[in-house]
Amino acid sequence: MNAIHEIINLMDNYDKKAFKNYLNEKNKRSDVQNITLFKLLETDDIITINKIYGTNNAAYHALNKRLYDNLVSFMAGRTFINNSGEAHEVLRLLVVSRLFLEHKLTKTAFKCLAKAEAKAIELEHFSLLNEIYHTQIQYAHLNPQLLLNDVIDKFTANKEKLNREEQLNLGYALLRRELAEIVHKGKVIDFREFIIGTMGNLGVSLTEILTFKSLYQILFIANEYASLNSNFTLVEPFVQKSYAFITGKEEMAGRQLYYHIYILYFMANFHFRNRRFTESVTILEQMHNQMQQQNKRYYPLFYIRYFLLVSLNKNYNGEPANALAIAEKALKDASKKADLVDVNDLRLAIIVFCLQQEDRAVSKYMRQYVHSDSWYEKKLGMVYAIRKSLVEILMHIQFENTELALSRIKSFKRRYKKYLAEVNETRVMNYVLLVEKYVQKPEIVTTSAFKLGIEAMVQPNAQEDIFVLSFLGWLLAKAYKKPVYEVTLGLMKG
Repeated sequence: MNAIHEIINLMDNYDKKAFKNYLNEKNKRSDVQNITLFKLLETDDIITINKIYGTNNAAYHALNKRLYDNLVSFMAGRTFINNSGEAHEVLRLLVVSRLFLEHKLTKTAFKCLAKAEAKAIELEHFSLLNEIYHTQIQYAHLNPQLLLNDVIDKFTANKEKLNREEQLNLGYALLRRELAEIVHKGKVIDFREFIIGTMGNLGVSLTEILTFKSLYQILFIANEYASLNSNFTLVEPFVQKSYAFITGKEEMAGRQLYYHIYILYFMANFHFRNRRFTESVTILEQMHNQMQQQNKRYYPLFYIRYFLLVSLNKNYNGEPANALAIAEKALKDASKKADLVDVNDLRLAIIVFCLQQEDRAVSKYMRQYVHSDSWYEKKLGMVYAIRKSLVEILMHIQFENTELALSRIKSFKRRYKKYLAEVNETRVMNYVLLVEKYVQKPEIVTTSAFKLGIEAMVQPNAQEDIFVLSFLGWLLAKAYKKPVYEVTLGLMKG
């Protein structure tokens, strides 16, 4: 899919009609083909495009480039005009005030700037405030009534806040880049030391929360760190800080809706992974309420994540049938534009639910994985690819596809043994070796030595991650000849 197709997919029918009108107004000649090309690309009519432009690549590419430039200009202008967010309103006030100042409409301009300042303070939007104070200072000579020293003091104080926010943003960017290398390329580093080093070099404290945005960035890093370590007790301090911050900023929540919903999602996820289902469900209710705000502006973005967490909470809290029904409906109703990671996280959850109930529907969902292991590693990350491979092995064993199970185990060891050793996750490989022994010699599973081998992998003194317990529960169930779901819930209760 090229860039033009990607932009067209963002447009609704009203946008497309408006864009054609936009091109009509710009076209100076009647023989311009940009609207024709847009219509062909809109309907993905490649055959007609090849018929018209197949013998003239230079002309096609030139027209394609001009159409792309026009699309970008149109979408930029439309976004600026149509976006009803308060930050955009501040930006519009700032832009129009500068226009008035250039034309010596001083009184009106400074009224606009004062209004913009008040809104930006409410939003805690330090970068916009910086521009507003900069403009007030630049044109202070036109307004004798302006208390310049007061503006300079406000500019200086805001500059400090802006600098701290920018330093955190730099740290967040560096950590996100490093996480991408770890998750998608299997890079091996001590991420904890990298966090400490990066933040220390930038002079940033992860305990200093300025805004909803900075809290979101901190929680994102904490969530990824906990996921990589399969230990969500590590981020408990951040959850407590989140409660304190949100409680003290309730009046700001509506103005920072995107970040507020994300923060609630992270908090609900932290509680779920630490098996505090009541707390997780309570926060999910808050999250759902926020998703309804602003005419459900962010509802599609968080739809899958919300229902994934709802279904997971129900499954591990003794409602497996409800969990599966909710997850299957969410997957069925998911938008075609839904995030690839969200969709596959939901699919894997459904597969695990089915495995725990020994439901043969699991094979239907497993067949939806049509790409190679390498593709899943690059697109969804190493952790996801490893989990998917493990689940596939267990599915083949559960339904007595012994040769397929052994083949996948062999492939797993060849592909991930070195990586798991490098990242100090030898427990995963030990688990696979136990599973392999069970497949090769099923009677061994009932021996005391085998059972002790499984039980030794459970970390009794730590808050074991719920997904780790799911894998261990499957194998323990085979050893004790009990239902997988029953044993898994028993493990969670200690």
